[in-house]
Amino acid sequence: MRRERKRGIFSIFMEEIANNRFFEQKREKAKQLYDSYGIIFNPFLKQEISLSADGFHHLRYSARRERNKSEQILKFTLLPLGLRIVKTAATLQEYRKLFSPVGEKSKRDGAVAMRMVEWWGFVAIFVEREIKVRVVLRKVGEGNIHFWSVMPYSHLKRGRKQKLFTEGLEDE
Repeated sequence: MRRERKRGIFSIFMEEIANNRFFEQKREKAKQLYDSYGIIFNPFLKQEISLSADGFHHLRYSARRERNKSEQILKFTLLPLGLRIVKTAATLQEYRKLFSPVGEKSKRDGAVAMRMVEWWGFVAIFVEREIKVRVVLRKVGEGNIHFWSVMPYSHLKRGRKQKLFTEGLEDE
């Protein structure tokens, strides 16, 4: 019984190492792709979109804490599709403009500076991959518009794909 228990712990340990390697490989591949662009021209906005360190950081962190590994892997996996959307998007699906906290909390009083922030959302359906993807671009104050995030358009349930209808559309 002790042997089985030790083997179980060892198996769990080895699985965790494999998962960490997989995560590191996905992150490194996504970072190389992201850095290889630097700037992408967006047809809708008719201007260059910067792929800044802030955008890649946001793929890994949200609300000042690290996203869980599976969420990061999902974002890394969707990144090539997201960059394709930025390059080809000719129609805006979402827009928001509001004052929002930006930056770190002040060490003196804990306050966070408020700035005018604009977000642009573009959505595309990738029929061959059976997924609908959303990309968000962001502009803080008078700064440049930069890549902010990529995500599935709807929540993905464990083991299920998004349901895309490719037949029967003419009946609707």
